[in-house]
Amino acid sequence: MTRFMTSTAARGLLAFAIGWISTAGSADAGGANLINGYRRYNASCSHCHGPDGVGSTFAPSLIERKFDVGTFRQVVLHGKASGASVMKGFAKDPNIAPYVDDIYAYLSARAEGAIGRGRPAK
Repeated sequence: MTRFMTSTAARGLLAFAIGWISTAGSADAGGANLINGYRRYNASCSHCHGPDGVGSTFAPSLIERKFDVGTFRQVVLHGKASGASVMKGFAKDPNIAPYVDDIYAYLSARAEGAIGRGRPAK
């Protein structure tokens, strides 16, 4: 015997799933996901900016001073040149562009001392 969900039950299940997905992991007040920001940072940014945003001989620290979100988005998406140092933009990278706010939330939490080095706790 085949059983189907009523439309009311289906809407309730969908609302639950959407709510669960949007709040999974640690999130800041704006909804950006710290764990996802950590994952994205380590997959794409740490090669130049060092582990946990501390900087390297190749690129500056991203936690010594906090950037405003607008400047951060501009630089990450469109790049920046400063003397001989050049960072390319990532506006067309599907692994970075949609997640800039998550990366920003992770680095901001690091800069403020709200989270330490390593993967944020759930």
